[in-house]
Amino acid sequence: MLCQHQPHCPSADDVDHEAARISASHPEQGWSLLCNGVIVFEDTGELLPDCSVIAPHRGPAPHTLVGAA
Repeated sequence: MLCQHQPHCPSADDVDHEAARISASHPEQGWSLLCNGVIVFEDTGELLPDCSVIAPHRGPAPHTLVGAA
């Protein structure tokens, strides 16, 4: 899956991969497919294109906390 947007959305490997645009939305089932191949769930969990899982993460994204102290 390649993003056709200009500028391109973040890839699934990027820290900000959740910023990619939604390709398919299924709110009745609680998930959406982003144009970079990431599936995001309403509980904030994610399934990456390489089949790895990111557990639900509420609150600020971990990368936003770097250097915040």
